[in-house]
Amino acid sequence: MSFRQKSSRSRNRRVSNVRQRRQQHLLDVKVRSRRVTRHRIRRAMGMFSRVILIVVLLAAVCAGVREAARRLFFENPDYQLKTIELQTDGTLQREQVLKATDLREGKNIFKVNLAQVHDCIQQLPQTDEVQVMRKLPSEIDIRVVERKPVAWITSEKEISDPFASDAAFLVDARGVLMKEKKLLPEYLGLPLILGCSSEALEAGKVIESSEAKTALELLRLSTRSSLQMRFQIREIDVSKGYCLLVTDKNHARVTFGFNDLDTQLRQLENFLTYCDDSKQELGTVNLIVQRNIPVTFAERPETVINDTIQPALEPRIMKAIPVHATGTRLRQGSGGQEPLPSVQKTRAASTSPARAIPSQRKKTD
Repeated sequence: MSFRQKSSRSRNRRVSNVRQRRQQHLLDVKVRSRRVTRHRIRRAMGMFSRVILIVVLLAAVCAGVREAARRLFFENPDYQLKTIELQTDGTLQREQVLKATDLREGKNIFKVNLAQVHDCIQQLPQTDEVQVMRKLPSEIDIRVVERKPVAWITSEKEISDPFASDAAFLVDARGVLMKEKKLLPEYLGLPLILGCSSEALEAGKVIESSEAKTALELLRLSTRSSLQMRFQIREIDVSKGYCLLVTDKNHARVTFGFNDLDTQLRQLENFLTYCDDSKQELGTVNLIVQRNIPVTFAERPETVINDTIQPALEPRIMKAIPVHATGTRLRQGSGGQEPLPSVQKTRAASTSPARAIPSQRKKTD
C-alpha cells in the first residue's frame, strides 16, 4: 500500500515550479491581448467605414431630393401664387391684411409660411379668429372672424360725434380696443363709455381699469336680461370713480354701483314695471342705496307731444303793457306843454274817404 501511494504521488507531481508557471501564463496573456486588439481594430474600422458609407449615401439622397424639390416645386412656374382670397365678416381691408403679412402675387406658394401669416393677422386689433389655407397650385385662402364692437370708449367727459373724434375707440366684449378704417352706420348707435382717463387708450390694447370692465359687464348683463327692450343704454359715465352714471334712450339717469350688478338690474326692472303700471316716466334713480332708494319721475313724452300739437282751446290773454306814454311837445315862447294829436285820429283823418260832389251837365239849346 505504501509503495502504491508513493508511485501515484510521483506521477501526479508537476514538472515545472511556480516561477516557471507564472512566466508561461504571462506569455500566453500577451499573445491573446495582441490578437484581441488587432481584432477590435479591424472591427472598429469596419463599423467606421459602414457609418461613413451610410452618411455619404444619406447626403447624396438629401441633395438629390432637394434638387428635385427645387426644380419640381420651388422653381416651377405652375406653383407661383396667383390668387389671395380674403373672406371676412367685418370691415377689415384687403390692403391692410396684405401689408401686415407681406403677401403678394408672383411669390412661390411653398415659400409662404402659413404659421407666420396666421400670427401676423391674429395680431391685428380687429381680428378674433383667423384661418389660413394653401390650395394648390396657386391659391391661398384667408378667413377672418372679426371682433364685434359693443361700445365706444373715450377718455373725454363729453363727446358729440365719436365718428369724427380721434380720442374715441371701439371696444369689444373682451375689452380689446379697435380703430376701424371703415366705419359702418350701425356703429353710430353703439353705447358710449365716457371719462375712462385712468389708463392710456391705444388700438390693440386690452383695457385694465375696473370702471371700464364694470361698464362692459353692465352692457353684457343688460342685453341678456328682460330689460333689453325697456332699458337701452346710450351713455355710461365712469369719471366719478365710485359709480356708473347711465343714461338710456329715454334720457333716464340711473346710478349703478360697481358691486352686485344683477341685484341692481332687478331693482331697476321693478321700478320700470311700476312706471308702466302707473303710466309714469322714470327720471332718475340711485341704485347704490339698498333701502329707501331715491327716485324721481319725469313727464311722459306723449304729454309733451300732445301739448305741442294740440294747444288749449282758450288761449291765455296777456295784459297789454304800454311802451311809451302819451306824446307831448313844448310850446314855443311860452314854455308850456301842448299835447300831440293822437296818431289814430290823424291816420283816421288822413284815410277818410272824400265826399263825392255831383256834377250837373249844361243844357244846350
